[in-house]
Amino acid sequence: MTTASICTIGDEILIGQIVDTNSSHLARALGEAGVRTDRMVSIADREEDILTTLEAELRTHDIVLTTGGLGPTKDDITKPALAKLFGSPEMVKNEAQEAMVRTILHSRGLDILESNLMQAMVPAGCEVIPNRFGTAPIMVFRFPESRFGHPATLYAMPGVPHETLGMLPEVIDDIRTHNALAPIAHRNLMVYGLAESALAALIAPWEDALPADMHLAYLPNTLTGVKLRLSVYGSAETSPESRISAQIEALKKILGPRIYAEQEDRLEAVIGRLLREREETLSAAESCTGGEIAHLLTTIPGASDYFLGSVTSYAVSVKEKVLGVPAATIREKGVVSADVAEAMARGARQLTGSTWAVATTGLAGSEGDGVNEGGTVWIAVDGPAGTVSEKRVYHNDRERNIERFSASALDLLRRCILGTIHA
Repeated sequence: MTTASICTIGDEILIGQIVDTNSSHLARALGEAGVRTDRMVSIADREEDILTTLEAELRTHDIVLTTGGLGPTKDDITKPALAKLFGSPEMVKNEAQEAMVRTILHSRGLDILESNLMQAMVPAGCEVIPNRFGTAPIMVFRFPESRFGHPATLYAMPGVPHETLGMLPEVIDDIRTHNALAPIAHRNLMVYGLAESALAALIAPWEDALPADMHLAYLPNTLTGVKLRLSVYGSAETSPESRISAQIEALKKILGPRIYAEQEDRLEAVIGRLLREREETLSAAESCTGGEIAHLLTTIPGASDYFLGSVTSYAVSVKEKVLGVPAATIREKGVVSADVAEAMARGARQLTGSTWAVATTGLAGSEGDGVNEGGTVWIAVDGPAGTVSEKRVYHNDRERNIERFSASALDLLRRCILGTIHA
């Protein structure tokens, strides 16, 4: 199948001055078009490095996309390097891009400098896709089979993200026009409640039996659990989705309610849909998570339809005076306990009148309290059928623990709403 390499050019990426966001967008768009990206490379602003790296990538890939190094300043040396790679030292003016340069600068009220107009100069023989979002054109270099042992095409794109993404559809259209692309089919399943290693062990017999043209990827995330992506690459079928669907159905029988979405999704979005469908409401009482659960819930548009509010009861006095947790319970059971978490959830639900309430109390840092080790959290959910609580222990830094506490709380809430766990 058609393969691609994505190359970012610029010292600013290699020294960590900026974060490369272009490559992920390019890879996603290429995959949707039927091109498999199997390499991403960052290259320094040195002509020798640019030439050596691009030569190697073109030799092993059908398509190479570069971003960056095409600005009007002297440190942007990519264009002369590409001219040398293409064997075309003569530079010619691209009239369409020059007109675009003048239009863009005029619309911004900027003077038109000679350095700006030089952006429209390109190596003779390359094709140009005029950039409607900036002054540097997309240059297309098509190499014959005799050069690298196979036909190869290099697309040189600007590095400014809004320009790269704005022009990406036209680059993809050109790729489709000049390549016979086989379909790539992907399906995602979102899983929570199993570590990546435990998940892999559980589904190993199913994974081992996958057809040779199917590939499973594990993509873990603190807040969303593990995303399982099942892909068929280069299938000659017009609808490989039906084969993927059959495998997904078999996997669902193994994982059951641990699967919370059959698409790329977040726990807070799934909970929002469940509550909206049921016309139910939610509140939260947070101690160790410090408002993170409320933050996650309110990142979803329309959360005000179902999320009533949260109490960040970090101090014992707030647990007692606002949420109504009995002082005796805290004294006898300890702040980090099932009893306190459950009392917090009941208090939040009573205080707000919500259908459901979720609560957390724990130790986000690495220090224990003499009873519980650092990274311990008790989560409770109170609802129409009563109160449920669970204990979790995570061994991460404070920030990561808070994220995992919050995600675990949302997952327990999800399972309670669905009725897969009962009081």
